[in-house]
Amino acid sequence: MKEEFKDIKVVAFDIDGTLYPDYRLYLKIIFYFLKNVRFYVHFNNVRKIMHKTAPLSDFYEYQARLLAEELKCTVPAAKEKIERIVYKGLMPYLERTKIFCHVEDTFVKIKESGRKIAILSDFPPSQKGNMWGLLKYCDLVLGSEEAGALKPSKFPFGMMSMKLGVKPEEILYVGNSVKYDVCGAKNAGMKSALIISPFRKFLLSIFRGKENGFGTGADVVFTNYRQFIEIVLN
Repeated sequence: MKEEFKDIKVVAFDIDGTLYPDYRLYLKIIFYFLKNVRFYVHFNNVRKIMHKTAPLSDFYEYQARLLAEELKCTVPAAKEKIERIVYKGLMPYLERTKIFCHVEDTFVKIKESGRKIAILSDFPPSQKGNMWGLLKYCDLVLGSEEAGALKPSKFPFGMMSMKLGVKPEEILYVGNSVKYDVCGAKNAGMKSALIISPFRKFLLSIFRGKENGFGTGADVVFTNYRQFIEIVLN
């Protein structure tokens, strides 16, 4: 790794929008979303609250209670809808969604460097099946829901650090959201890398300059994984 990352022992990744481009999934689920649009409007309201909620002993129970209030239904009915429409319902679409180019190459190079690889996602990683063949490279796979709090809470980041047995500053967290991934990682004392589209990076370079990760606060900003390999690993 380059000098500024020489003390990094773990490279951790978000999944959605980070290992694959969001638009590829969105195109696949247009009709599924429209079929369940009322549910998703209310579920989105619930997740906004959950992103601001302190760590919970039973995340799924509280989430279901909030959704039950939104939908005016029972808590068991809300749990069933979340499981059927979100956790299981999206699985076939996710499994058919193609990941970014050079993601597996990146994982291989990280392992060859002697570093560990971790996954920390706001949705259950198991929702992605075998996670496009990448699971075999991972030393830890963690869903922030099972940790009791969604990003940007530093709690799931701290749990990841604890389970890996490394200090937060020894982790580089890779994500696609400034609000949840970059801020969450930085608040937990970790370094962060942000993947963005070339067009967005171009705009940020014009309006914010290249300082402080193009104004994002990230330690690394990249547009593709070949670039990530060059910036961080070579």
